[in-house]
Amino acid sequence: MSANLYAVFKQKFPKDLSNPFIKEARGSVLSYAEVESRSAQVASLLQSLRIKPGDRVAAQIEKSAAALILYLGCLRAGAVYLPINTAYTNAELTYFLTDAKPALFVCDAIREKSLRASIRECGVPNCFSLDAHGRGSFAQQALAHDTKFKTVTLEAADPAAILYSSGTTGKPKGATLSHGALAANARALHAAWQLGPDDVLLHALPIFHTHGLFVATNTVLINGTGMLFHDGFESDAVISDLAKATVFMGVPTYYTRLLANPALTREACTSIRLFISGSAPLLDETCNAFKERTGHAIVERYGMTEAGIITSANPDKPKRAGTVGWPLDGVTLRIINDDDEPVGASETGELQIKSSGLFSGYWNKPEKTAEEFTSDGFFRTGDIARYELDGQITLIGRAKDMYISGGFNVFPKEIEQIVDAIEGVEECAVVGMPHPDFGEAGLVIIVAKKEPLDEKAIRSTLKETLANYKVPKQILQSDSLPRNAMGKVQKNLLRETYHNEWRDWLQDQ
Repeated sequence: MSANLYAVFKQKFPKDLSNPFIKEARGSVLSYAEVESRSAQVASLLQSLRIKPGDRVAAQIEKSAAALILYLGCLRAGAVYLPINTAYTNAELTYFLTDAKPALFVCDAIREKSLRASIRECGVPNCFSLDAHGRGSFAQQALAHDTKFKTVTLEAADPAAILYSSGTTGKPKGATLSHGALAANARALHAAWQLGPDDVLLHALPIFHTHGLFVATNTVLINGTGMLFHDGFESDAVISDLAKATVFMGVPTYYTRLLANPALTREACTSIRLFISGSAPLLDETCNAFKERTGHAIVERYGMTEAGIITSANPDKPKRAGTVGWPLDGVTLRIINDDDEPVGASETGELQIKSSGLFSGYWNKPEKTAEEFTSDGFFRTGDIARYELDGQITLIGRAKDMYISGGFNVFPKEIEQIVDAIEGVEECAVVGMPHPDFGEAGLVIIVAKKEPLDEKAIRSTLKETLANYKVPKQILQSDSLPRNAMGKVQKNLLRETYHNEWRDWLQDQ
């Protein structure tokens, strides 16, 4: 039997193919029968362009049903789908096209015109347009092709997609994900979240990222059910549609914006069975406030581009704020100290995994791939974590975020949790900055809820709670923190933004 991911999905399609797969906010409906016929047209078009299994198809397009059809058509033809963040500039895009060398690039019509010269220089042989309404030269070309297509037979190890990292510590790396890995992760999530025939997903996430494309869309497809498809997140629209759905997936920013909307009530949420959060840490305050307002506990999960979802809270078990649940089926997890020895409960170390959903390697970077794996085949996630007594995992922070002050390891998340709990604090971020005496020292940037905060009071609270070497040397306040498309705070930008203020502060000491 073929391990092609589309073939896996096809086995789970509803018996009645007239059932909806997507209901768009603008009112259009895409049935499973149309998924089959339209993805066949896309796959046929790709073959007519001489795109072979393993060739890359890059897409920088707005969220739409047509965008998902492109993804599914690539799977059927054996092409490797490469979604690209729509916020990336032409200069950033040139890097991806040069690195991945796609056989086809699909983008909006305006970008197609502005990039013609660059596309030729990057050696991309084909370029078509596709807009948020499913219109453009690519859609026109696809309509001319047959609605029947024999899905290409593939092995589980064959590549299905490449997702590039956000590149916060250097040039972005392309994680290659196989058909088998994506199928394994979808099956594990289907089981962990107990998805059933009556579930309907409210989908407000972008689809150039693991969360919206694989975690959300793939689990719906492997469940053979439907979803309400929003162009993006808008709290009024989401709250209005909660009554028509049973599952909602979001990032922490979505939940804080929902809480800021008075229309979010227990009554508005009565149809929802499962609220899920991921892609960035969920603050305890947000988790607790949401439970108090709606009566629903948010199911937090933890994952990454290279591995899909690794752990998840269980819908049937009480979730403690700060934890990210238990390892999924197919995941072997260990936490290792600095001496490469496993730690016990309540001890911290680097989280390492083996998983059926793990990526195959970084595109064109065999040396970087080898660096990220241990000699016995475990992937180094770069996350610092600990086991709780009940087997749940608590994330402490990124190893790369950790800094060493006066010879002691400092994990920013520990400090951030204390600052976040201070009255009047909306959120904060702690970064390590160069220091002539301590090597590195902490800088905390705080966003206040309303009025500016008393920095002396904040420092006093920190000194009462933390060892002195952990207390940030400088406290600054800002209107907001820089985030990527999935809500993660971009600490590299904070270091760059506040470099001069930190330098001036050091000179005054």
